[in-house]
Amino acid sequence: MESVISGLATGFGVAFQPFNLMLVVFGCFAGTLIGALPGLGPINGVAILLPIAYGLGFPPESALILLAGIYYGAEYGGRVSAILLNVPGDAGAVMTTIDGNPMARAGEAGRALSLSAVASFVGGTFAVVLLSIFGPALAAFAVTFSPSDYVALMVFAFASLASLVGKSTVKTLLGALIGLMLATIGIDANTGVARYTFGIPDILAGIDFLIVVVGLFGMAELLTLVEHQAAGTLKSLPVDKSFVRWADISRTKWTIARSSVIGFFIGILPGTGASVASAVAYGTEKRISDREGTFGHGDPRGLAAPEAANNAAAGGAMVPMLTLGIPGSGTTAILLGALLMFNIQPGPMMFTQRPEVAWGLIASMYIGNVALLVINLPMVGLFARMLTIPQHYLTPLIAILAFIGIYTIVGNPFDLLMITGLGVFGWLLRKMEFSLAPVILGFVLGGLFEDNLRRALSISGGDWFILVESWKSIAMYLLAILVAVVPVILARRQKVVVA
Repeated sequence: MESVISGLATGFGVAFQPFNLMLVVFGCFAGTLIGALPGLGPINGVAILLPIAYGLGFPPESALILLAGIYYGAEYGGRVSAILLNVPGDAGAVMTTIDGNPMARAGEAGRALSLSAVASFVGGTFAVVLLSIFGPALAAFAVTFSPSDYVALMVFAFASLASLVGKSTVKTLLGALIGLMLATIGIDANTGVARYTFGIPDILAGIDFLIVVVGLFGMAELLTLVEHQAAGTLKSLPVDKSFVRWADISRTKWTIARSSVIGFFIGILPGTGASVASAVAYGTEKRISDREGTFGHGDPRGLAAPEAANNAAAGGAMVPMLTLGIPGSGTTAILLGALLMFNIQPGPMMFTQRPEVAWGLIASMYIGNVALLVINLPMVGLFARMLTIPQHYLTPLIAILAFIGIYTIVGNPFDLLMITGLGVFGWLLRKMEFSLAPVILGFVLGGLFEDNLRRALSISGGDWFILVESWKSIAMYLLAILVAVVPVILARRQKVVVA
C-alpha cells in the first residue's frame, strides 16, 4: 500500500503541472464533443489526436494524459446523442438509448443527462481506485482467461440478452441472431472463403461496426422522423429545466455500485470492452430491480446501469495495458501503440522504470473524472436545448452527421449505400416492434464468440470438451443457465399465485 501512495504522490506531481492539467481539461472537453458525434467514438478520437500529440513533440506522459482524456471523455460524451437523438455515439452507449431516450422524449432530457454524468463519474472513479490498488493482481488473473473461457463468457452474455429488452423474448433473441448473421459476412479468416458477400467486393472485409450502428440507429431514426412528418403526426418534444435530484441518486446508488463493479471486471478482460460491460450490467439490473416493468420506458436505473458500467470498463481496460502490455480494448490498443512510439515498454517494470508515465496517467484519470463532472453538469441545459430544434430540422441534421461521419472515417461511397440499406432494415424492425439493441450486441459479440471458439478448437485439435475444462468456463455456463431458467420459473410461480 505504501508503494501505491508514493506512486500516486509522484503521479499527482506530474498531473498537476500546469501544462498537463491543461491537457487533461482539453482532452476531457474534446473527448466529450467527439463522443457526442454519432459514429466517431473514443477509438477514432484517440487515433486522430495521436499523430498531433506526437508531432508537436509532447513529453510521453503529457501525450498519454491528453489521449487518455480523449478516451474517457468520449465514453462520457457518447451518452449525449444516445439520450437526445436515440443515436449512440459509440458501442458502449447502445444500452443508454433504451431508457435514456424515453426520458428525453418525456421532457426529462436534463435529468437524464445529469444522472448519466453522475453515474459515469462514479463508475470512472471506482475503476481508477481499483486500478491504483489492485491493477497488477487483477491483470494477472485476467490473462488466465483462455479462449474457451471467453466462449463461456459470450454464452453468458447471450443468455443475458434473453430478457434484456423489449416485451418479447423471442423477438429479442431473433434480434441477437440477426446481429450474429451480420457478423459472419466477409472472408473467413481460417479458410479464406467469402461468406454471404454475394460477389460484392466492398464487403469482403466484413461490415464495419460504425456502418451497422449508424445505419440501424441513426438512419432508422431519420426514416421514422420522415414517416411522422409525412403523416402529420410529428410532435415537438417537451423540454424543461429538469436536473438530477437527490432522490434519483438515492434510488440508483446501488444500481451504480453494482454496475461499476461489473463494468470494471469485464473491462479488464482483453477484447471485451464497454459494449459487453454495459449489456451485462443492464441485464443484471433489469433482473434485480425491474419489478414494475418500467425498464425500457424511461427508468433512471436503466440509464444509470450502462453509464456506470461503460465508464468503469474504460478504466478497467487500462489495467492489462499498463501492467502487462496487453490492450483491453481497441482504444487502449492505440494507447499501447503510443507508448511504443515513445520507446516505452508497458508492463510491471514500467511502474519502476518510468513512474512519471504510469502514475502520471493514473493520477490524471482521477483529475479527469472530476473535470468531466465539472464540465458536463453546467452543459446539461445547453445539450437539452438541442431538443428545442424543430424535429423537421433534425432530419437533415441526422443525415448530415451520419453521411459525413461515415465518409470521413471510412472513405468508401459504398458504405453510404450500406447505412441507407441498414437504415431501411432498422426502420422495418422498429415497425415490427423489435428492439435494435440486441441486433447491435449480437453483431459485436458474434465476432468475439467466433474468434475465440475457433482458437479454442484449434488448441484442442477439434476436441469440444476443451470448452468445459476450466472452472471459470463451468461457472459461466452455470450462470448462463440460471439467467435463462430462473426468470421463467419465477414467471410461472407468479401465474400460479395469481390464479
